[in-house]
Amino acid sequence: MNVATKKIPALRRYYADVIVKDFLDRIACRNAHRVPKLVKVVINSAISAESDKAWIEEILKEVGMIAGRKPVITHSKRSISNFKLRAGVPNGVKVTLRGDAMYEFVYRLISVALPRIRDFRGLRAKFDGQGNYTLGIQDDSIFLEVGVDRERKSVGMDITFVTSTSSDVECHELLESLGMPFQKRRHVTEAQEA
Repeated sequence: MNVATKKIPALRRYYADVIVKDFLDRIACRNAHRVPKLVKVVINSAISAESDKAWIEEILKEVGMIAGRKPVITHSKRSISNFKLRAGVPNGVKVTLRGDAMYEFVYRLISVALPRIRDFRGLRAKFDGQGNYTLGIQDDSIFLEVGVDRERKSVGMDITFVTSTSSDVECHELLESLGMPFQKRRHVTEAQEA
């Protein structure tokens, strides 16, 4: 494939054309490398210790359809008797997205999947203190790639957005400018609290 004919994802183009310029105006700096950016998106789905091979294969297939990449099975590193977990037993499925695949997935998540959540009022803005954000999804049927079947078990997953900044405020601004629908914060005055 010729590099000149390669199609750039719309969200990546929007980031380069609009978001970088907006951040440069706000932080009063000429260096575009200081602007926070998405480094990678990690999709992780946990598996219980009693899961059979057919269920693990089903989760692999569904996460692969959602991500557009082949996921890998993660195995437990040590035994934990309280969780009925032995070392070396499969305990999850994960896939890491970077580059164009990452921007395509984020675009589909924001514009198609999240609006399909029933009674959706926005995402909670809780960050990890290192400039990363993790979104938990209880049912993967919000993605168009996975068909809605009432007889199948729902697959939950965590989607982690890793950014180049260590500031939660900059991470929040970046994700919000990309279109992430966070809940609006309500300011409570002292008169309202009393």
